[in-house]
Amino acid sequence: MKTRTLILAALAAVAVVGGATAASAYVQRDPAYAKARAAGQVGEQTDGYLGVVGGGDDNLRKLVQSINIQRKAAYIRGAGSSATAEQFAFVSGCNLIAQTKPGEKYQAPDGSWKTRGAGPAERDPRCV
Repeated sequence: MKTRTLILAALAAVAVVGGATAASAYVQRDPAYAKARAAGQVGEQTDGYLGVVGGGDDNLRKLVQSINIQRKAAYIRGAGSSATAEQFAFVSGCNLIAQTKPGEKYQAPDGSWKTRGAGPAERDPRCV
């Protein structure tokens, strides 16, 4: 268990400057993404991927799918030989949820969608 905690801590540091940043660089420039995020139609999931909140239309689902394909590629690159892509994605999810701003949607550990308030986002207890 200690080894797993150390691996997750190391991945957290890498994810902040590596995969999470690379995965979010594209979406920060996409006006459709910014509009959907501001409207609460998309949010950060605990698994490191973007999710559609409440269904959405075909265009929104395609946008989220495209973003998630890019994130997965970044997670695979970031994980390298030290972890799995899923571990890297989880740690990135922890960081991306922590970086949400008040009013933005994120997935709570129980799977429900929450709107970030003034305080910290509710994150999985395994997040370091």
